Amino acid sequence: QMVEFKGNVVVVGDVHIGAEIFAEGNIVILGQLKGRAFAGTSGNEKAFVAALKLTPALMSIAGTFARSAENEPNFPDVAKLVDGNIYVEPYIPTKFEY
Repeated sequence: QMVEFKGNVVVVGDVHIGAEIFAEGNIVILGQLKGRAFAGTSGNEKAFVAALKLTPALMSIAGTFARSAENEPNFPDVAKLVDGNIYVEPYIPTKFEY
């Protein structure tokens, strides 16, 4: 399966190995990411990839590539581009409250 979209993509469920998602915006997966996710395909460096379990076969944000770590996360993660590198951090719901 392949999904290609000019905006943000939200998947309700898992993205299995062999599946690919291409989005010019963000990718949010309400499940486990095991396939490939390519966010910010138009060069959008502010794009991010988020999943309940972020274990991609391959992930890209604005042309920068990364693979998942060996350990499996027990919490939702957000991957974003910082200074040309992809960083993964836990999703903290209260982080953006004012």
